[in-house]
Amino acid sequence: MQAVVLAAGKGTRLRPLTDDTPKAMVEIDGKPILTHCLERLVELGADDLFIVVGYLKEKIIEHYGDSFDGIPITYCHQREALGLAHALLTVEEHIDDDFMLILGDNIFEANLTDVVRRQAEDRADAAFLVEEVPYEQASRYGVCNTNDYGEIVAVVEKPADPPTNLVMTGFYTFTPAIFHACHLVQPSDRGEYELSDAVNLLIQSGRTIDAIRMDGWRIDVGYPEDRDEAERRLREGAPTEADESVATEE
Repeated sequence: MQAVVLAAGKGTRLRPLTDDTPKAMVEIDGKPILTHCLERLVELGADDLFIVVGYLKEKIIEHYGDSFDGIPITYCHQREALGLAHALLTVEEHIDDDFMLILGDNIFEANLTDVVRRQAEDRADAAFLVEEVPYEQASRYGVCNTNDYGEIVAVVEKPADPPTNLVMTGFYTFTPAIFHACHLVQPSDRGEYELSDAVNLLIQSGRTIDAIRMDGWRIDVGYPEDRDEAERRLREGAPTEADESVATEE
């Protein structure tokens, strides 16, 4: 499966760590966040990697070159920071089937394989890893409404008054239908082309999006304290999916 990483951000809230470093290249436990993302994608079976770059893109390109762990990398340049839907459109010409999408500022130790498996079942047009968070934190994310079948029926981007505490985590699978929706998105009040708006257009067109509840943990590295927390958890050696699978088999 093809895999896309969105890694164009500046990370202004992570300053001074990002004064001369792209957000995705901030190190956690001795390696860039982007390396953690790429390792997960390779574990999940990625056979083509597409990295969307922007701010200080040369540092990412020079670091990784044309492949990662033997998997070829194509770099796509988001020339203006106009939102996730805008960033995703930079890879459109390269994607010809179902694909994984990961936000390059997230650290995951969670059941990402469940999302990929659900996409392979052909029962859904997309699948998202979702997480319940405290209500006071939900306004930082895209907040999901779901029906009795576990399907996402609406997403609200960073609402002041969240309707639920179920949020998107930054790992998704899509069919290429998402690109048509991204083309139709209009700028939000923030002046950005929001991925959540594209998702809502998919839903309105009759597409099915499954919500996969997270088993494990993830950290959205938006602030220095998030970086510290991710590093602490990784150093504690929280079990990975592979570890849990072996334990189950034993």
